[in-house]
Parts: sequence; structure tokens; C-alpha cells
Amino acid sequence: MRYTNLTTESGAFTAAREELRRAELDLADQRERVAAMRRALPEGPVVEDYALLEGPVDLDDESDAGHPVRLSELFTGPGRPLVIYHLMFGKLQKTPCPMCTMWIDGFNGVARHVAQNADLAVVAASELSELRAHGRLRGWRNLLLLSASDSTFKIDLGSEDAEGNQSSLISVFTRSPDGTLRNSYSGSPSLSEDRNERGIDLLCATWNLLDLTPRGRGNWYASLDD
Repeated sequence: MRYTNLTTESGAFTAAREELRRAELDLADQRERVAAMRRALPEGPVVEDYALLEGPVDLDDESDAGHPVRLSELFTGPGRPLVIYHLMFGKLQKTPCPMCTMWIDGFNGVARHVAQNADLAVVAASELSELRAHGRLRGWRNLLLLSASDSTFKIDLGSEDAEGNQSSLISVFTRSPDGTLRNSYSGSPSLSEDRNERGIDLLCATWNLLDLTPRGRGNWYASLDD
């Protein structure tokens, strides 16, 4: 199978590319199987209606006078899931995580599309003013930013330890008609003790684009200067 009309494509390239196509097809099938398993999970654990702090809708409003908001209030309609990304920032994490920041840059770009199907927010252990200041620097004007600085939300979900160390996490919540809140799914970069990265890389377009190139991603990591 040819992938271009270029007459300079060698027979060796065509054969290797066909082998790769078959592997990519197997990978696509496996992704579909994993996604189906995720959707078929039993009801997740019940969670409390955590109190968080939400900032003004206008990110350019530098008053940063947040107001309390309950987890249940983040659902904008019946049957809609709520996706929350846990940014590594706050407590012992004095500066925002560059990798988390890169991912959230991407979320900001697709937030309007996600909003057609699900509610989306970003939470951090930092003070709300610090989180919003970072959001202004990055241009996160399409995302709901939440502070859990005075809440056990991140500790209970597993993205913060008792000492205040932070880790990244993606969490999905549901709200049943009777108001019960559940954590239907959570995923982190760490999949096992010997594999502490790449567990949620499918959420980040940057990694997937770099993996298409001959050099791959190599040892490159994002920085806050990007």
C-alpha cells in the first residue's frame, strides 16, 4: 500500500511503512478496547461535595476575588460528566509544573469543543490569586480555574500527599439524578512503580506530534519559557 504519489518512494520504505500500518491498526484496535473497558467500569466510589474556590469568569479581572463553589455546582446539566485536571502547583510545588502547563495550554485550545459534551476545569493546591496569575500569563481564558488550597479534594483524590507534594492527575466525575457524586475514572502519568511517565500522554497533542517525527520526543521536556 502506497501512502503518497511520490515516485521516489523505495520498495524498502513501502514495505516498512506497510508493516508499520498494520502495527498502527493493531494499536488503534487496542485503544478502542481500552476505551470500551473504561466506559464499562462499574460505578465509581462516592465522593463528597467538596468546597472549592472559583475565580471570576473574566480572567483579566485582577481582583481575584473568588467565591466558594461546590463540586456539584460544576455540572452544567443532567447527564454531563465533569473532567478535572489536577495541576501540580501549590503547597510544596512553589512554581507551576511546566509539563502540566503544556497540557493545559492544549486543553484551553479545545475547551469549546469539549464543552459540547462535558464540563471541564483545572484545579490546583495554590492560592486562587497565584493560579489565576499563571493562567493570565498562559492565556487560559477558556478554562474554569479552581483552587483547592483549603480543601482535602486533591489529597483524597490522590494528587497531593500529607506533606503537600503535588502530582498530576486527570479525574472524571458523574452526578446521578439523586445528586450522588462519583469519581468514575482517574488516571495519572504513573502506571506502575517502574513506569512513572506516559500514562496519560494521549491527552497531550505535543507528545503525539513529536512521536510522528524521525527524532521522536527524545529527552525533551516542556519549560515555562515556551
